[in-house]
Amino acid sequence: MAFNPALIIEPEDLDDLLGSPGLKIIDLSQAQTHARVHIPGAIHVQPAELVCGLAPATGKLPDTARLNALFSRIGYQPDQHIVVYDDEGGGWAGRFIWTLDLIGHQHHSWLNGGLHAWYGEHHRVDAEAVTVTPTTVALSIDETYRADLNYILQSLENARVKIWDARSPEEYHGIRLASQRGGHIPGAINLDWLETMDRSRNLRLLPLPDLREKLHALGIQEGDEIITHCQTHHRSGLTYLIARALGFSRVKAYDGSWAEWGNLPDTPIDI
Repeated sequence: MAFNPALIIEPEDLDDLLGSPGLKIIDLSQAQTHARVHIPGAIHVQPAELVCGLAPATGKLPDTARLNALFSRIGYQPDQHIVVYDDEGGGWAGRFIWTLDLIGHQHHSWLNGGLHAWYGEHHRVDAEAVTVTPTTVALSIDETYRADLNYILQSLENARVKIWDARSPEEYHGIRLASQRGGHIPGAINLDWLETMDRSRNLRLLPLPDLREKLHALGIQEGDEIITHCQTHHRSGLTYLIARALGFSRVKAYDGSWAEWGNLPDTPIDI
């Protein structure tokens, strides 16, 4: 059976593909959840393996040596079709999709609704640990999909660059602090990642046309470059995925996110 080429795959379509040669399923759920229930054949990845963990910007990309170790452990091969999911609405799974884009991987999908949709709709599950044969990898990073602090600073006056802040409105307006300074990057547009999910459909995304309409109403249009962030580029894993799924041609994530911006003494901030 041919793999579904779409970036977003539905549970019933993935169920039909289970056991197919060349299919690799990655589970970003909590470790205790994975040990109890996961999609058959899914390999567990700890979210901490996707980030550098160094304060203050703990969500930055790990160095290449750590990425090589992770992808070797999961038996990565460039020609695999990788399907990714989590148990929390898509943040960590989207972060993994972003990581795959950075290493130039061409064939990947995100499970719409993740484990909530899969388990809630009674698809096959397993509790057995998966044995993986490690591979030798030598990854390189394509910076096309990544924005750093200097890139953001240089883009502040560019009207065609739209910064999508995926945090809560309270964080965006500096009411709730998770860094030394509160507020938002000047000109940033706030759409909370939670407002992109359909809670009545097991945390699937809202229909893509509805999400496109939401973004249009906020001033994000086709042809714009989108840079998305949150506090640590966890929640914005999902908003990165959404922008890619909507077909925006230029999408980046700021992995330093507010943990970096809000802990610096001189970055410009609006409330």
